[in-house]
Amino acid sequence: MTHGPHEHGGTGPDAASGPGPDAAGPTEWTRPDEVGVGPWEGEWPTDERYDPELLEHGDRRNVVDPYRYWRREAIVSDVDRRRHPFHVAIENFQHDHNIGTVVRTANAFAAAAVHIVGRRRWNRRGAMVTDRYQHLHHHPDVDGLVTFARSEDLTIVAVDNTHGARRIETATLPRRCVLLFGQEGPGLSAEARDAADLSVSIAQFGSTRSINAGVAAGIVMHTWITQHADLGQAW
Repeated sequence: MTHGPHEHGGTGPDAASGPGPDAAGPTEWTRPDEVGVGPWEGEWPTDERYDPELLEHGDRRNVVDPYRYWRREAIVSDVDRRRHPFHVAIENFQHDHNIGTVVRTANAFAAAAVHIVGRRRWNRRGAMVTDRYQHLHHHPDVDGLVTFARSEDLTIVAVDNTHGARRIETATLPRRCVLLFGQEGPGLSAEARDAADLSVSIAQFGSTRSINAGVAAGIVMHTWITQHADLGQAW
């Protein structure tokens, strides 16, 4: 979720470690098109998680309010405490433009990591800078992903509208798993389908046989969240 121009922040996830309700804090941007918060007013917090440059100049990053003014490394470290045990993998043999969207969604749901299978380079525009806060791994081929999954005792769940796939609406996803997605158009490669321990599909009711890969990834990740996440930990 993005935030509007009148965000307030300055406290961390643990309220006891940040400023109290009467402490000095950020100022609002006066321009209606500015997103985020302005420079910190009053005495600066001494917590090492805060970035002096952001405190001085303001924080217009796309981060939730509790992380305002925090250093990037501090944000990643805090999210690491709450990451979920599912991974996301997407094939990238044709320089798929949906990967950025997948990364952004994985970050929103605190996925353990995103795995790029195939080409190392991918279009980061759709990630909206969230790749700075999300762990990313590269595997040159499906075999590399499988080796990683087996070493971490992760079930590989292929997502594709193929014969024999279970409906995601009625399937129970493994808690520890890799959600594996194919490219826009061709879908999963034969190697990926063969490597899967479980295959699931998304129920559709219109004329097209498939939906956008980025949208499909969001649907399946959210299904995992509804089945396994502690919603009390959400912002």
